Formats: sequence, C-alpha cells, structure tokens
Amino acid sequence: MATEPSASPANKLDKLLADERKRREQSYREQALKMYPWVCGRCGREFSGKRLSELTVHHRDHNHDNNPADGSNWELLCLYCHDNEHSRYTDQQWHSEEQPGAKQSSSATYKAFAAIGDLLKREE
Repeated sequence: MATEPSASPANKLDKLLADERKRREQSYREQALKMYPWVCGRCGREFSGKRLSELTVHHRDHNHDNNPADGSNWELLCLYCHDNEHSRYTDQQWHSEEQPGAKQSSSATYKAFAAIGDLLKREE
C-alpha cells in the first residue's frame, strides 16, 4: 500500500502564502469595483458581465501591500493596459539604473549646424 509523502513545511508555507495573497487580492478588488466605474482608466473600454474579469486593479505606486481604504492607490485597468503599465515601469527601472562598471557616456560635442551661418552667407 503506497502512501503519499507528507507535504514539506516549505510547501505548506508556500500554499498558505498563496492563499492569503489570493484572499487579499479578492478583497481589494471587490472594494475597487464598488468604488470605481467599470471602465479602464487608460483606454476607456467599459466592462460588464463575463468580461468584468478582464478589469484588474493596478497599484499606482507598484506596492501591492499599500491598500488604503479610500482606494487612492488603485486604478482599474484592463489586462492589456495593466501589462503595458508594468512593462513601462520595468523598462524605466532597468534603463534608469546605473550598471556597475559601466562607462559613463560623455555628452555629444559635435555640432552639426555650427557652420550653417557661414554657408548661408556664402550663397548671398
């Protein structure tokens, strides 16, 4: 008779944390859906019925633990705009970080139109 191996403490903790995260997300999503019209804050698409599941809660400061009761850190975004917002945020963080050991770029010194005045005077 084969018995199932008991779940490790790490697996139990992972499941507990995932369940708590899901409960918390449902809680602030329900609150946001009661507060705000069912419209994407970026593209303006309206949602209702089955499609309401495509409307997500975006945390403006990107901190999912910051859930004030007044909803001031939330906005409703459709799946596409929400993904786009997070991609833009990730790109901005990636490009604004100084890479260790990276050479500092010097500013441009070439002035393409520096002698244009002289060229225009010659044609007169």
